[in-house]
Amino acid sequence: MECTINWMGADGMGFVAETGSGHMINMDGAPDGGGRNLAPRPMETVLAGTGGCTAYDVVLILKRGRHDVRGCQVKMSADRAEVDPKVFTKIHMHFVVTGKGLPQGAVERAVALSHEKYCSASIMLAKTAEITTSVEIVEA
Repeated sequence: MECTINWMGADGMGFVAETGSGHMINMDGAPDGGGRNLAPRPMETVLAGTGGCTAYDVVLILKRGRHDVRGCQVKMSADRAEVDPKVFTKIHMHFVVTGKGLPQGAVERAVALSHEKYCSASIMLAKTAEITTSVEIVEA
C-alpha cells in the first residue's frame, strides 16, 4: 500500500494525499494552527477511515451470512489526549444497521468479529484507545 502527501503551499496548512489506488483526499488544519478549515483534519480522516473499515466488515459479514442488510451507518465519537502526541484515548462506535429481519445476535457478532479479527484500523487504534460499540437495528 502506498500514499503520497503533498503540502499545498506556504500560505496555509492544506495537504492533498494521493492513494495508491489513485484517489485524492484533501486535508487541512484548523485556523489556530495555520490552516484555513477547507477540508477535514488529518486525524478526522483517521477516524473516518476506521469507521469505513469496520462498516465494510460488518456489511460483508452480514451479507456472507445471507442476512438482508440494506444499510449500515457508524456514528463515531472520540476523545484525544490533552498533550502531544494527542492520540485517541476513547472511541465509541454506534452502529445503525438497517435490514429486513436482522437478528440482534448476528449484527452484534459481525461488529465483534470486525473489532476482534478483521478491522486493521480499529485493532491498531485499540492500542491507545478504549473502543466501545453499541448496535441499533432498524427494520427496513
